Amino acid sequence: QVQLVESGGGLVQPGGSLRLSCAASGFTLDYYAIGWFRQAPGKEREGVSCLSGSDGSTYYADSVKGRFTISRDNAKNTVYLQMNSLKPEDTAVYYCAAGFWSVVAGHCPYDMDYWGKGILVTISS
Repeated sequence: QVQLVESGGGLVQPGGSLRLSCAASGFTLDYYAIGWFRQAPGKEREGVSCLSGSDGSTYYADSVKGRFTISRDNAKNTVYLQMNSLKPEDTAVYYCAAGFWSVVAGHCPYDMDYWGKGILVTISS
């Protein structure tokens, strides 16, 4: 059974850090484009950061550049999102996704094959 399961979310004060993890099962993440998306209440889902499966190219939304870092550990079949200097506006449900034919080129592709169920990140004092 193919699954992406996010972990590492929670409540953090502004300025704090979190590392989200996304463990894949039922398939191998090698060569898949991977991405993190988020959806805040009343807003559309947006691509936060994506990493190509072919050439290693990355995309970061302007709102997170310099603060967030996406990475993958193929040996652990896991994707990470390191989030630093968190702001209240980062509050959202975060989703990881993977797509074999998805192309990361100046944006996060939404045509991913697999999506996690999401995990809540709340930034508040």
